Amino acid sequence: MKPIRIIIRSIRDSFKSIIRNFSLSLAAILCATITLMLVSVSMIFGANINQITEKIESELNIVVYMASDATEEQEQNFENELKKFDKVDSFTFKSKDEWKKEMSDFSESYNDMLNYLDENPLMDSYIVKVKEAKNLSDVAEYIKTFPGVDKTKYGEGMVEGIISAFDVIKVVALGIVVALVLVTAFLISNTIKLTIFSRRSEIEIMRLVGASNTSIKLPFLFEGFLLGFLGSIIPIFVTIYGYIVLYFKLDGKIVSEMVGLISPYNFIFAVSACLMIIGTVVGMFGSIRAVRKYLKI
Repeated sequence: MKPIRIIIRSIRDSFKSIIRNFSLSLAAILCATITLMLVSVSMIFGANINQITEKIESELNIVVYMASDATEEQEQNFENELKKFDKVDSFTFKSKDEWKKEMSDFSESYNDMLNYLDENPLMDSYIVKVKEAKNLSDVAEYIKTFPGVDKTKYGEGMVEGIISAFDVIKVVALGIVVALVLVTAFLISNTIKLTIFSRRSEIEIMRLVGASNTSIKLPFLFEGFLLGFLGSIIPIFVTIYGYIVLYFKLDGKIVSEMVGLISPYNFIFAVSACLMIIGTVVGMFGSIRAVRKYLKI
């Protein structure tokens, strides 16, 4: 029962301390609020950039054109090898007649031109989807070695540039999030250190009357938790409300379906949970670190 009484007393004292030192506590809360808002924006931006790049990469496929004299046996062997290739996610066969119909439906001029010809000049083909976009060139080179394959197309040159650009964007977005989290930790921690340092005489009195290190640290631990929690409330509210409004105002996309935003409900609550965890953990860490290191407890 004694540990429970100590915890309850520590929670009570932490509330009293926040009210008693309201100006310093408010400074810590505002610091947490501002930095967590920046963290929220960067997390949402980074996550959406990552989804957009993955969506575009998933649309990058290899079109394999079969030779006009390719036999059924060669095509069957080709399909069997694709099924066994671990870098290939899936593939679909499209006959030259299907290509002709698709092109005729797409454009009247194509339809007139194809109908004018005595024979269908198009080729049977396979549309191959790879598991990772960075493997496009390797898979295309591998496919070229099969008997019956005439050529492969996947946007050589341009695709490599797009993938490299996406990799850079992902790294930069992740770097921004990590940097802001570290800045948040630094600012909140140092603001709480100032709050605790201003009360060093109070801690010295507690030591003189025989209070243990644990009983001294606990109220500050809960105080740091509360400051971080209070500082995360406004960013969480703005994040949830702001993102939902933005999502529906833009109809879930920025330019087209290809550049779509992440659906808000599960995503936005996950971001909110991260903000609360960052705020409370950093608050507790800053409090304990200040008490232990700066006040030599």
